[in-house]
Amino acid sequence: MKTNKNVASDTWHVTGISSRAARLVTCHLSPATRAAFSLIEVLVVISLLSLIVLALMAVFNSAQTAFRASVTQTDVLGGGRATIEMITADLRQMAPSLGYSNSLVQIAPTIYACNSNNPVNFYADTNKYGIQPLVQSLAGSTARRTNVLENFFILGRGNLNGQATWFGTGYLVFPLATNLVYPLYRFYITTNVEASPNPAALFNSFMSAIRTTAFTGTFTNSNWSHLLDGVVDLRVRAYDPNGFWMTNGYPVGYGNVAKNAIFRPPAGGECGFYLFSNTLPAAVEVELGVLEDRTLQRAATWPNGSAAQNSYLAQQAGKVHIFRQRVTIPNVDPSAYQ
Repeated sequence: MKTNKNVASDTWHVTGISSRAARLVTCHLSPATRAAFSLIEVLVVISLLSLIVLALMAVFNSAQTAFRASVTQTDVLGGGRATIEMITADLRQMAPSLGYSNSLVQIAPTIYACNSNNPVNFYADTNKYGIQPLVQSLAGSTARRTNVLENFFILGRGNLNGQATWFGTGYLVFPLATNLVYPLYRFYITTNVEASPNPAALFNSFMSAIRTTAFTGTFTNSNWSHLLDGVVDLRVRAYDPNGFWMTNGYPVGYGNVAKNAIFRPPAGGECGFYLFSNTLPAAVEVELGVLEDRTLQRAATWPNGSAAQNSYLAQQAGKVHIFRQRVTIPNVDPSAYQ
């Protein structure tokens, strides 16, 4: 058997065999066949492209996560600042009612209650219409932070449509509200000074609206407006002209109605109070703690006040943004402290 190669056509001719066998061993190698990739080469290329795509996806995902975090933080900071500014504006409008000096009414030998006919200039107390204060573990520490919720009322006076007007403004966080997580509400009511020289009804309306809300679980009163969600901490502190925090331990008679101030028992490190007649604080410090949006959305997956929600929020101290501001009260009367 003999073989000859035709170089021009890349064809091998085998002699000494039948024509059919010769056709079977005839091989034509085209240029495309000689330039093709092997299976191993194709698999290597696919593997490298997959690694590149995965790396790009990781970069894009981290960039998107950082963008969402910055947008969320911007929203939280913007909402917190706007709320603090609103509270600040309401506090600066605080004015004395110049009502009765003695606001206590004896209802039993050792039990006293506030006179409902006596207007309240400024009030704050621990929120009794929600859940227990949220206690959070601080990151990298064995210390724990207690988030106190207080509701408070501010009596103001000014001009509305050219008429002297009393303004009653209150703030309340209601943790058990339906479909909302720690929502902050603002109460607002007005009355004409000439028609109602005694503004006691404003504070009474505020307290009545709170009690109604506690029983129904919803805010149906038109005097309420929803401001912000995720407020796990809200507290106010009153300071006298010398910069002392006005508490139950305040020296010389601040448990005495002659000073037109009544204090509530401390709760969560804070002290509730009522201020009457010409007594106003010289300054008020406001603290507001707001959850980040993603933490708030996760907490909303559990029922409000449930053990699962509280357990989750207890580990999210690093996701709470604290806003604190001290506000001076222009209408303070120094003679009230003498």
